Amino acid sequence: MFIMGVLVFTSIIFASDTFITLFKQIAKYGISFRLAFIIIILHLPSVFVMTIPMGVLLSTVMTLNGLSLSSEITVMRSCGIGINRIAKPIFFFAIVMAFVSFLVNETLVPIMTKQSTDLALYAFTQKNIPEGKQNFTFKEVKSDGVLKRLFYVSKCEDKVLYNITVLDASKEDSIQILQSKEGKTTKDGWRFQKGVIYTITDSGKTLVTTLFNDKVVYFGIDLSKEMDKNVANEHNFLQLLKYIALENRPDLKIDLYDKIALPITTIVFVLIGVPLAITPPRVRYNRGFLFSILIIFAYYLIRALSLSMGEIGSLFPALAAFMPNIILTLAGIWLYYRKVYTIC
Repeated sequence: MFIMGVLVFTSIIFASDTFITLFKQIAKYGISFRLAFIIIILHLPSVFVMTIPMGVLLSTVMTLNGLSLSSEITVMRSCGIGINRIAKPIFFFAIVMAFVSFLVNETLVPIMTKQSTDLALYAFTQKNIPEGKQNFTFKEVKSDGVLKRLFYVSKCEDKVLYNITVLDASKEDSIQILQSKEGKTTKDGWRFQKGVIYTITDSGKTLVTTLFNDKVVYFGIDLSKEMDKNVANEHNFLQLLKYIALENRPDLKIDLYDKIALPITTIVFVLIGVPLAITPPRVRYNRGFLFSILIIFAYYLIRALSLSMGEIGSLFPALAAFMPNIILTLAGIWLYYRKVYTIC
């Protein structure tokens, strides 16, 4: 039941959010389907970190609800086996899976996310670079079809461009011409070496002439913003802690605490799932799946609200990350206490 739950919830996430992202990348950035699909697959470990708690919850409520329907729980309690004893192996399994989830998030997720980022960067920056071709041009146009930039390259070998000329007409009343012996694309822009830049007005007058040995010029999409989305997942807990201190990134503190809060969710789900799954004998249908969906929905609703409040500064980062666990833990303790001292 646990394996089925992980597979079902992983499929749901992939079918909804992940594949929407896949088609957006293909349409917006011109990435090939094969590269985009590999990028999505590399995010699979991070999805497992989210679905392991769901799978544990589903297996808990389905199993206990089935035992309740067959009166097994009633028989065990009449023999002196209490709820605490019945739930002990379930909590042990939840603790083990929380530890597994934490290990996956600390080891596999940073490696896979980094590979995904590198592959996305390669796809973004190299999509217009025809390897081995000579004397070619490509252009960038505005939304109204007017020419924005024109690129001429004499040849391309090993992703290095030679004898480059760029005609930049993006600014009004002037045209900028860049000539360089060689260059290549990076996530920060185009890196040119040994070149000159001319700025010419519409009347033909040269305003500025600049010589350079090494210069980075931004053209096209802002890749730094795209790559910044995966910063937290590219580091484990200790690495992210150092990164926040060195780069002065307090906005990543919520992601830091979330690396601990998300695996703990596995135990919290069991705490609230056990009392809800053990139903009275008069209930003659399995409500396990319904309970699982309701608990998961409540958790992610609270999570979305708390993270949003944390991002705008209304909650401390640690409180924003742990708020869903705190609320569900309090509700679970109350339900568990009532179930222990109530005859099913």
